[in-house]
Amino acid sequence: MLVVEAKLKGDTPEQYQKLEEAIRTAQFVRNKCVRYWMENKGTTRNDLQKLCAILAKDSTTPWVNKLNSQARQSSADRAWNSIARFYANCRDSSVKKKGFPKFKKHSRSVEYKTSGYKLSDDRRQITFTDGFKAGTFDLWCSQKTIVYYCEQQIKRLRVVRRADGYYCQFVIDHEREEKHDFTGSVVGIDLGLKEFYTDSNGNTVENPRFFRKTERRLKKAQRRLSKRHKRGQKQSANYHKQSQKVAKLHLKVSRQRKDRSIKDALALVQSNDLVVYEALKVSNLVKNHKLAKSISDASWYQFTQWVNYFAKIHKITCIAVPPQFTTIHCSACGAKVYKTLSTRTHQCPHCKTVLDRDWNAAINILKKGLKYLGEYLNGTALANRNRPKRLWRVRPLGLQQRC
Repeated sequence: MLVVEAKLKGDTPEQYQKLEEAIRTAQFVRNKCVRYWMENKGTTRNDLQKLCAILAKDSTTPWVNKLNSQARQSSADRAWNSIARFYANCRDSSVKKKGFPKFKKHSRSVEYKTSGYKLSDDRRQITFTDGFKAGTFDLWCSQKTIVYYCEQQIKRLRVVRRADGYYCQFVIDHEREEKHDFTGSVVGIDLGLKEFYTDSNGNTVENPRFFRKTERRLKKAQRRLSKRHKRGQKQSANYHKQSQKVAKLHLKVSRQRKDRSIKDALALVQSNDLVVYEALKVSNLVKNHKLAKSISDASWYQFTQWVNYFAKIHKITCIAVPPQFTTIHCSACGAKVYKTLSTRTHQCPHCKTVLDRDWNAAINILKKGLKYLGEYLNGTALANRNRPKRLWRVRPLGLQQRC
């Protein structure tokens, strides 16, 4: 699947209000489905689909009938996905937080399937044809990629509200493949805070620290927002305007992180045939309140997700290895050299090896990845029963194409 996003540009403010009504209605349908599941034991997914038709015919909720029927079904599917995830977590004893389905209060999207909208012949405009009658919007996109796909390939359409406007996401049935020039190069990377990552060849990529650079502006904007807040009263128009400014600053930071993660991941995959990285549990790392802000600003998880995605479409191997002892072990002799977090140089007293600690860890990560890859190619079990599965995971992508 491929997702193409374009911004919606309408002529009047009333059009955006209609889109907002559609989003609220989708939220209402989802919450009703969750309530129905809580009150009726043994509810199935088909029961929630039937409930959508009942809500549309109910005289007390006439606005539900304005929403497209497939959009109502998509809202029911969202409710069932949260219910199914809760059931799966209950069966899995390793998951502590089961995630009981909650009612949505601030939904920001509505999802259509194959009806409820109409694209123009040149794919530059979209018209919403459901009961809300939002009208015609221009599709603004940096690259007009939507013109290259037929309407039969568009499986779903999602309208998303963000701080700077409304966006339309097209979910397209298309398998993306890229040509990769295999050179035999392999690399292991160690993620860090001083440098974003250091590879096994000694190369480093700087940590951009987007949030830290915008933090001063954010503090000033949030201070103004708190001064305009009135406790126990309806908030003024100036308060909502300032709230939008704060939201736009956060949106800019998130877009900067995503753009940088995509570029770094693509460059890494294009220049190597095997990528090995450490499988960090970021949710546990951010429990350290002294480093939580810096860890979140680095966006390691987003980067590794993009590395896996580009590895799949380039048909190369990507392996995640456990991070245990990668910093302690010497990459030359394997001896244990304990260090504090402030010690930035690896100095082995046994073999006299002197390296940057991140470079040493990257070499150890690469060795672990090659070891697991060798076990996989030799036909031995990857899931070694003597090793706890929760400590490591291997993601060999594209092995069938290489072997």
